[in-house]
Amino acid sequence: MKITVKRFIHDKTTTISRVYIDDEFECFGLEDEPRDIKAPGETRIPAGLYRVGIKDFGPHHEKYAARFPDIHIGMLIILNVPGFTDVLIHILNNEKETDGCFGVGTTANLQPGQMSIQNSARAYIHLYSTVALRAKRGELTIEFIDNDNPKEE
Repeated sequence: MKITVKRFIHDKTTTISRVYIDDEFECFGLEDEPRDIKAPGETRIPAGLYRVGIKDFGPHHEKYAARFPDIHIGMLIILNVPGFTDVLIHILNNEKETDGCFGVGTTANLQPGQMSIQNSARAYIHLYSTVALRAKRGELTIEFIDNDNPKEE
């Protein structure tokens, strides 16, 4: 199974993408802006193909296990991202909440300087329910594709 993240717009702080599961549109994605030199917690994931696994320990895991006891088996973690550690897929609404991770939402605000995603929990639950078992079995990848153009604030 494959998640494809097609970045289509960014401004000075935020990147918005369309997220697909096996070529079917799933939701929107949000992450930090592109940078030539990585800044911790402030740089989007480099374009490329990565494996996605399950991280079943740590504060995010504990929080999500309590919030979603019927579905949660561990956090979706993007593995072997150059220069990054602990890159999770989780609930968030704007770039201030990313800390270098990736979030999903059902809708997106594309207004430069105000870019955000909405209904993140709903999008996360649907995506997670679709892919988590595949990630646990080592059968899930995620590809980030840069098709975005900057929009100035």
